[in-house]
Amino acid sequence: MILEKTSSWLNLKTIAGLSRLLKRLCIHYKRGREYVHSPDLQYQKKLSRIELMRLRAFYAPKRYVFLYLDEFTFYRHPTVANAYEQAGHFQALAVRSYASNTHARILAAVNIMTGQVLWLQRSKINLRALTDFWYILHDHYTDAETIYVALDNWPVHFHPNVLAPLQKQIFLGQPPLPSNWSSEPSPKAQHDELPIQLLPLPTYASWLNPIEKLWRWLKQDILHLHRHSKNWPELKALVKAFLQQFDHGSSPLLRYIGLLPP
Repeated sequence: MILEKTSSWLNLKTIAGLSRLLKRLCIHYKRGREYVHSPDLQYQKKLSRIELMRLRAFYAPKRYVFLYLDEFTFYRHPTVANAYEQAGHFQALAVRSYASNTHARILAAVNIMTGQVLWLQRSKINLRALTDFWYILHDHYTDAETIYVALDNWPVHFHPNVLAPLQKQIFLGQPPLPSNWSSEPSPKAQHDELPIQLLPLPTYASWLNPIEKLWRWLKQDILHLHRHSKNWPELKALVKAFLQQFDHGSSPLLRYIGLLPP
């Protein structure tokens, strides 16, 4: 072992001796995990503002709504994952088709008070899809004074055409946009002063968006090792049915994504 060869100062004679020493020191051989530290200089300020708006929704749910928003891509071909299978050389199979690996996109937002999920499934999420989604949110929460939407820093979220239908936004620093984008919406952009305020999460901090766990649930229940690669419409229908179970709210979902105490 490398550890044995590079730690001669331990004066260990055998692998078993090294194993016993590591056990006494409570050091175990573990699989690593991906890690990144958010470089956002506004990290704490953004979190404080998000927490303040969450409290507003908690204490005055008829006036304020708080949502976490995210996008997700799923594919025709199944993802590989662990599964129960007969002992021996048998393995669970991710059965692929001969068709191209078609994909679809989901845009969704979860209500932190009810667990209700509003969603949109499209072949791609573009400026039009996001703009349409603002109207879906507004039509659903017509009585809300303000709808707060926490979301990541994908530049499309802050495109001038996407912001145009909303009331004036209050950001902690202007979200970065590609240099080739205009700073003004196009003449065809809609302008309606919808009472929606976007709350950008700290950059490179996906763990702060609980709806990410909804995608994990979807993958575990539907997408891992599925048997529908030869029937793309059927797979999309299964994904639709999965999301529809949260159309009217869900305490189990809130518990699963960490927004409801166990």
